[in-house]
Amino acid sequence: MPKPTTKSQIIEAAQTERAALEKLLTTLTPDQMTQPNVIGEWAIKDVLAHLIEWEQMVMKWYQTGLKGKVPAVPSEEYNWGQLPQLNHAIYLKHRDKSLADVQKNFNASYKKTLKTIEEIPEKELFTRGYYPWTNNNALAAYFISSTSSHYRWARTEIRKAVKKWDSKK
Repeated sequence: MPKPTTKSQIIEAAQTERAALEKLLTTLTPDQMTQPNVIGEWAIKDVLAHLIEWEQMVMKWYQTGLKGKVPAVPSEEYNWGQLPQLNHAIYLKHRDKSLADVQKNFNASYKKTLKTIEEIPEKELFTRGYYPWTNNNALAAYFISSTSSHYRWARTEIRKAVKKWDSKK
């Protein structure tokens, strides 16, 4: 799928990738969803919690930017060169959450993220540096990364785990 260049393409890509991920998730049992070692020590529910956290981080950055402030991106504790450490911290933060809670938040976060994208004017999404915190990037890049690109990554990693499980049967 080519990189989205319009708001409608961002939404369509997010919806398409999300639907494909959800279709894959429907084929899995709760035991499979909570089985560790899908990505490192993560279970599938941890992958979903990871997606939620990144959606929420981008939403927080955007909301902070709307107030004329510059958020710490990606976080107060970590810079872009420390993504493995940040992702591990996200795992530790969410690993004890139940599958039911993660699934509920997974759907709520997605709906809120999509609604936010729909409300952002196209100019704000695609003008590089429109918000100071995006540096020379377009806001769209952050939303694409936390939605369609991230959903595709998750689906690929989950499929690899399922294939590995199937080969051990």
